[in-house]
Amino acid sequence: MQLQFEKKVLSCLSQAVRSVKDLELTQEVRLTEDMPDASRVLAGWGQVILRGKEWQGSQIAAAGGVQATVLYAPEDGTEPRVVETWIPFQIKWDAANAEREGPMRILPLLCFVDGRNLSARKILIRTGLSCLCEGLYEKVFEVFTPAAIPEDVELLRRCYPVRLPRESGEKAFTLEETLDAGAIPVRELLSYTLQPEISEARISGDKIALRGVGKLHLVYRCREGRLRTRNFEVPFSQLGELEHHYDHDAEAHVMVAVTGLELDMEEENLALKCGLAAQYLISDRTMVDLVEDAYSTRREVGLRQDELHLPVILDDVLERVSAQAGVQELMPEVVDTAFWPGFPRMNREGDRVEAELPGRFQLLGYDTEGTLRAVTGLWEGKTGLNADAAGKVDGVVRPVGEPQWIATGNGMEIRGDVEVQMTTICRRGMPMITGLELGEIRELDPQRPSLILCRRGKRGLWEVAKGSGSSIEAIRAANGLDEDPDETQMLLIPVS
Repeated sequence: MQLQFEKKVLSCLSQAVRSVKDLELTQEVRLTEDMPDASRVLAGWGQVILRGKEWQGSQIAAAGGVQATVLYAPEDGTEPRVVETWIPFQIKWDAANAEREGPMRILPLLCFVDGRNLSARKILIRTGLSCLCEGLYEKVFEVFTPAAIPEDVELLRRCYPVRLPRESGEKAFTLEETLDAGAIPVRELLSYTLQPEISEARISGDKIALRGVGKLHLVYRCREGRLRTRNFEVPFSQLGELEHHYDHDAEAHVMVAVTGLELDMEEENLALKCGLAAQYLISDRTMVDLVEDAYSTRREVGLRQDELHLPVILDDVLERVSAQAGVQELMPEVVDTAFWPGFPRMNREGDRVEAELPGRFQLLGYDTEGTLRAVTGLWEGKTGLNADAAGKVDGVVRPVGEPQWIATGNGMEIRGDVEVQMTTICRRGMPMITGLELGEIRELDPQRPSLILCRRGKRGLWEVAKGSGSSIEAIRAANGLDEDPDETQMLLIPVS
C-alpha cells in the first residue's frame, strides 16, 4: 500500500556567485600647458563610481570608473597642484552554476590611489579596486508532508525555524544638496569623496524604509594657500516597494554603491549631486515541518527518503574592529588622513572563523620644516566568530567615522575603525521522508508481553519506542515523564 505525501513548494534565493575580484588600474596623464612641470607626486584620492551591472547567461559584469586625483609638487617650487582623471573599469564573474538569472549586488571598494612621474610633463596614476559580486537566483524546494496517516503508523516530526534569503532588489536615488561653505575660506577644491552609510533599514509589510547619511570629505586650499579638510553630513531617507509582504521577523542587509558624484562651487555655497544605489537582501524566518522517520507497530514500513538542502542563514553578526599602523615620520601639522579598508579574508579552523581585515592608509601633512609630505602604508585588523563547521562565512566591511592620528615617541600612529558584517550560511541537509510503503497488518502475537522493562541508555525516546514496538506518548504516560529521562533510568514500555 502506497502512502503518498503531499508536496508543498518553498522558494528562496540561492547564491550563484559570491566572489571578490581585485583590479589594478593605471592611466598616463599629460599636464596641460598652463601647469608647471612636476617634481614629485605627493598624495592621491579617489571615488569609485558604479555605472552599471548586468547578468547575461553565464556571466555577470560590472562597469564603472574611479574619479582619481593626485597632488604633485612643481619643479619651480610653487604651491602644489592637482591632476584629475577618470579611469574606467569592467569586471566579469562566472555565473555558470546558476539555474537562471536573478538579482545582483555589486559593491566596489577603493584600495589606494597613487602616482609617479614618467617625465616632467607626464604622471602615471595608479589605483586599486576590490569589488564584491553577489549573484542570486530564485530556487524552488519541495517539502513533503503526509496526508492521512493510519493509527498504527508513528511519525517522527521535526519543526525547524529557519531564516532564508527571500528577496533582493535595489533602491536607486539622487542626493541634491546645497551646502553652506561661507565659513570655509575655500580658494580651490582639490579633492572630494563621499562615503554613504545606512543607519536604519526597516521592513513593514511590502515596504522597506531606509535612513542614512552621505559623508562628504573635502580637501581644499584655503585663501592663505595652506591645505585644509572639511566634512559635511547629508542625511537621506528613502521608501522602497518590495515584491512580497513580510512580518516583523524580516531583516534587511543593505550595500550602498555610489553611482555618480558632482560638486561645484557657487559663490559661498557647494552644490552637491550624488547618485546612490541601495542594494538590499531581505531574509525572513519560516517554519519548516518535516517527517524524518516512520514505523508501524503492526506491519512493515518501507521508507522513501531524501534530504532538504536549504541556504539557511545561521548567524548575522556586526562587529566593530579597530586597526592601527605606525609610521616613522613626525608631522606637527596633519592635513588629511585617508583610510581604505579591503574585504575581509576568512580563515577557518574547526568551528572558528578568523577574519583578517587588510587595508591601506595615507597621511598628508607638513613636516617639522614646513614641507608638505605624504606617508602611505599598510594596516591590518582581526576579528572572528564561532561558526558551524558546515557553514560558509561571508563578510562585508565599511569604514566608520574619521581616522585618527597621534604622535608617538619616534613617529606617529594612525588609527581607524571599521564595521564588519559577517553572515554564516549553511546548506547542511535535513532528512525528509517523501513517501511510505505499508505492508499488510499482522495478527497480534498472544505470547508477546504487554509491558516490558528496559534502560534508556544512549538512545532517544524515538529509538526506544521504535525498537520495542511502542510509541513515545505511551512511554511518557506509563512513566509520568514531562522531560526526557536520564540515560540510567529504567523505563516501563507498553507494547501494542
